[in-house]
Order: sequence, then C-alpha cells, then structure tokens
Amino acid sequence: MKKILVISALVIAAAVVMYYVWFSREPAQAADVQAAGGAGAAGRGGGRGAANAGRGGGRGGRGGAGPLTVEVATASKGSVSQQLVVVGNLIGDATVAVVPRVGGRMQDIYVRLGDQVRRGQRIAKIEDFELQEQLKQQESALEVSKATIRQREADLQLAQTNADRSRNLFARQLLPKQTLDDTEARYSAAVAQLDLARAQNNQSMSRLEELRIQVQNTTIVSPVNGFIARRAADPGAFVSQNAPIVDVVDIGRVRLVANIVEKDLTQIQAGDDTRVEVDAYPGEMFVGRIARVSPVLDPSTRTAPVEIEIPNPGFRLKPGMYARVTVTTDQRKDALTVPTNALVDTGGRRGLFVAAENDTVMFRPVTVGIEEDERTEILDGVEEGERVVTTGAAALNDGDRVIVAGAASVNNGGSGGRAQAEGPSTSSGDGAATEGRRGGRAGAGGRRGQGAAPAASSGTP
Repeated sequence: MKKILVISALVIAAAVVMYYVWFSREPAQAADVQAAGGAGAAGRGGGRGAANAGRGGGRGGRGGAGPLTVEVATASKGSVSQQLVVVGNLIGDATVAVVPRVGGRMQDIYVRLGDQVRRGQRIAKIEDFELQEQLKQQESALEVSKATIRQREADLQLAQTNADRSRNLFARQLLPKQTLDDTEARYSAAVAQLDLARAQNNQSMSRLEELRIQVQNTTIVSPVNGFIARRAADPGAFVSQNAPIVDVVDIGRVRLVANIVEKDLTQIQAGDDTRVEVDAYPGEMFVGRIARVSPVLDPSTRTAPVEIEIPNPGFRLKPGMYARVTVTTDQRKDALTVPTNALVDTGGRRGLFVAAENDTVMFRPVTVGIEEDERTEILDGVEEGERVVTTGAAALNDGDRVIVAGAASVNNGGSGGRAQAEGPSTSSGDGAATEGRRGGRAGAGGRRGQGAAPAASSGTP
C-alpha cells in the first residue's frame, strides 16, 4: 500500500513539473518569433519589457553590414614627372683580351686576378733567347752589307777613273773604240754592283728592325687602363698568338645597353640625364647619361639599342651588376595630384570617390595625366582641397556611407544594442527577463541599431 502511495506521489509531481515547464516555454518561444520578425508584441506570460526589447533588437538587425571605415586624403598641388625605366646588366667601358704577338714559352707573368694596371704596364714576359741570337746574326749581316757597299763604291770609283782616261785617249785617237767600250761597260757594272749592295744593306736593316720588334713583343703590356678580370696562363706554359693570357676591363666608366620599344623611342634622346640604381647599393642613386641611340630598330622585336654611360670614379660599380635606369621624359611642377591608390575603375570609367559632408561618398570620373607610384596628376574632375577616399576605395559604391578613420563614428547600432541589453527590467516573471536579454543580443548584431530600450513596466502573468 505504501509503494502505491509513493508511486502516485511521484507521478503527480512529474505531471506538475511538466505543466510548469511547458507553460514557461511558451512566452519564450513567442518572444523569439517577435524579435526575429520585429513585430514588437508581447508574448503570452511576458511583460512589456520583453516586447520593447524585441522591438529594439529588430531595429538593430535592419542595419545590415553598416558603413565602411576608410581613409581619405586631400587633392593638392605638387610636382610630378613621367619616367621611363629600363633594366640591364652593366658592362665595362672597354674589355680587352690580351694575346701575345709572338708565340713561345711564358717566362714570367707579373699580374694576378683583380690587379689594377695602367696602359703600357708590363704584364708578362715570353722567352726570347732564340730571337736574341737571330738579332745578333742580323746585326752581323748588316755590317757585312755595309762593308760590301764600301767595296762597291771603291770599284765604282776605279771604273769611273778608267772610263775618263779611255775617253781622253780615244779623243786623241790613241785608243781604239773597242777598248773605250769595254772601259765604259766596266763602269756601268760597278754602278750596278753598288746599287745592289745598297739594296742588300736596306734589306738587312729591315730584317734587323723586324727582329727587334719581335724581341719587344715578347714583353706583353696592357693596352688599356683597367683591372685584370681573368688570367689564363702561368709561367712555363706555351702560349700562341690565338690564345689570350689575361682579360683587362676598364671600369673607370661603365655602360648599360638596353633595348627601347618603338613607342618610347621618341621620348628620349642622346644627352638626357638618367638615374641608375643597383641592388648592391640599395637606396643609392648614380647619375648617368644617354650617350648613343641607335637609328635603326630590330624588325623582329621593334626595339632599338640605347647606350647609357655612368661615370665610376670610385670603381664601385662592377660589370655584370643588374641595374635599373630611370629617364625623366616629362615633368610638371604645379599639378593637381591625388594619391595613386585613390583611383578606381567603376563601370568602365576611371575616377575617384569624393567624401561629402554627410559621410557619404560620390563617384567622380576624372581625367588622369602623369602617373607615379605615389601620386597621380588629375587634369579634370576634382578641385583642389576636396577629400578623396584612398584606402577602402575599391570596395565602395556611389552613395555609400562611410566612417573616416580617426574621426568619431556616428549612428553606431551596436552601441544601441548594448545599451538595451544593459537596461533595467522591472517586469515580473523569468520570461520577461529572458526576452530582454534576447533583444539585447539582437541589437548588438546590428550596426545601425536604435538607442537604449526603456525599462519594462510590470505586467500581469
């Protein structure tokens, strides 16, 4: 009997709990539906405070994404320049592969890689023993030819004397005509012998000079001022006239040869100043000039080579460095400019978003002049002093509301939602308090929510 009473009491208690749970959930469900739809009617068993909270949350939800925070800048006057940038590798002003003028075994070499040399400085020496012997022999042959000349001159003098005597005797009819003819023939032969001796002497002198030059050529000198860029032979190696032993590069002035496309060729001319940058010295500028512009374009690439010279007194620039050369082709000192990142393309038109006084933006088509990385010239469409949107301009549409970074924000729906969430509630019942909290969360989700909800009055359950 006691078990039956206990079971009955438990069943009754469970039924009472289920009754209260069921009827306590109905006001909360009604309040959720009213907050989502924004109707603002109080649910069954809920107070007016819950209804006001639902209306406040509904108005906050209509705010959507809200205004975008952007940065603005002022259109102002400044200096802009149009520039042409070409890139390429630096080369030396002169690069010479030094080859010996005579072949032979390398006796000594006086320079190493990186040494600085002057024009005419001795670089290497080739063995010249054989040439020295040939030179001595030729000097002796020259002495012989000179002695032969003296002998032929004496013979000629004797032949001339005999010829003169024979003519006198023949004139007095003391000498036959045949003897006179023989004497004159010997005189003519003596003249020819003297001419031959003199010619042989000249030949010996020429050969002697040739040998002296060959001996001089065994000493190899630098043809230009510069630095040793490569050394290809060592003492004891056999060298020939076809193999260079060192490379000398002149870097007192370096050059850059770049190919300019056809449309940019008319913007430059010989004598224009340039600015040169290399990766080895970041942030440092070197001054150069356009030395030569080719008058002929390559038909296959439609480009023309341009040679730019850069003085290099400290030898800091090295051949092979990658360089960027900037040529200023146009410049304006009093142009209306805006930041380049303010320009946008909307609907096939290029323009700017101008910030109005009511925190809205208007799209303004503009005419662009010279463009730089940081500033761009505006020829038409914007007045000096107008504020234009820079950061965030790409995400805007005409008429959008914005919040300028650094300025006080207005119409912040989130603040209204938070104020309503924190507003006091005096309605009776847990359902009204629950609705006040739900309305507060809904208001915090909207960026254009209304102000704080009023305190709810007590209601009848």
